[in-house]
Amino acid sequence: MAKIRPFRGLRYTLEAGASATPVMAPPYDVVDAQGRAELVARSEHNAMRFILPEGEGDEKYARGASAFRSIVSEAMTRDEKPGVYVYHQTFEALGTTYTRKGLVALVELTRFGNGPVLAHERTLSGPKMDRLKLMRACEAHLELVFGMFSDPNKNWESAVDPVKGEPVLTADFDGVDHKLWKVDDAAAIETLQGVLADKSIYIADGHHRYETMCAFREELEGRGHPSAAYGMIYLSNLDDPGLVVLPTHRLVHGLANVDLDAVVAQAKPFFDVVTEALPANTEAMRSRMSEAGKERAAFGLTVPGSGQLTVLTLRADFDPAAAGLGDVAPALQHLDVALLHELVLERVLGITKEAQAAKTNLRYFKSYEKSIDVAQSGDDKTQLVCFMNATPVKDVMAVCDSGEVMPQKSTFFFPKIPNGLVFYDLAQDTEG
Repeated sequence: MAKIRPFRGLRYTLEAGASATPVMAPPYDVVDAQGRAELVARSEHNAMRFILPEGEGDEKYARGASAFRSIVSEAMTRDEKPGVYVYHQTFEALGTTYTRKGLVALVELTRFGNGPVLAHERTLSGPKMDRLKLMRACEAHLELVFGMFSDPNKNWESAVDPVKGEPVLTADFDGVDHKLWKVDDAAAIETLQGVLADKSIYIADGHHRYETMCAFREELEGRGHPSAAYGMIYLSNLDDPGLVVLPTHRLVHGLANVDLDAVVAQAKPFFDVVTEALPANTEAMRSRMSEAGKERAAFGLTVPGSGQLTVLTLRADFDPAAAGLGDVAPALQHLDVALLHELVLERVLGITKEAQAAKTNLRYFKSYEKSIDVAQSGDDKTQLVCFMNATPVKDVMAVCDSGEVMPQKSTFFFPKIPNGLVFYDLAQDTEG
């Protein structure tokens, strides 16, 4: 049973009609040093100043907390009345304009496997400790986890749309139009809570941040904090036509040798194989991969500079047990990204799960354009480019429901959720 509740959000103080663009920032893990410098130069109050603080060792977390509290006092206001925050992102992808709709609320924090919040990705200890130290220093939930729930009839929208009024935040950031509304109508919130009460929540993005919130919950409970049990989350309807998933391609590097003919020879018992000219551009490559994966799992392999693409499509008579995958969860046995990792990257190329997690021999590109550039002309380290299709949401749900996880970077829900929309200040929320 998913329990959500409203909260008194901490938001940037914006004059009527003013854009929030100068203070917004992307997720911390997609920002390099140059990107951070460009963001903080936009405003002395930009969220990146505390989301990704500078400094060595644990000193940076104290600096982040100091920056956060300074910006809170100078440029933020805590809402007087608890509410939920309706959030729309309008964007272009694959030549089409979409609007993804969702809401920000507090959710009861339960560990994966012990409640309605379900994962599809394995987490790593390093990023979780980093985020926990920052959360602990700031005593606030600063970043949004992206969760999904099923609501085919869009009952959640019917509950909040009539009372959402005018936006409290607008921005044009990273090529996306952002709008945020505050809903504090008690009847609407009660209806919304009822809509979500029997739902599972599937994490789309932010597994590390969610587990960090759970760890922080346990720390706060030990201190007797009355609001420890809930954390801030963005929730979107997985039946929303604006929910867009894009592929993440794999680039192999650092191996002693990559022999594509040997890869194909070992894969042929399980895949139909076609070798053809490398598609010349994004549209052609996307179309070819979509065609290949229309009915069964498929992916494309190319040696940079070869001018050829080898397309592997799972055979209609594929037997997971015969392929040595009998112990793999059924939800993963016919999934393209799982098959690539199990049957090609690990079994043939020898890239272990540990090496995959550490990105020792893999890079991940979300862009078709960049992947095709490397495939066409090569670079100084890529030995094999693996072109993928996007993982359908139904397959993400099936893996979550199974209790298993996908390989890293299996999904890319586009666009990302930025920082700067609203924050949850636990230092001030002592009412429970």
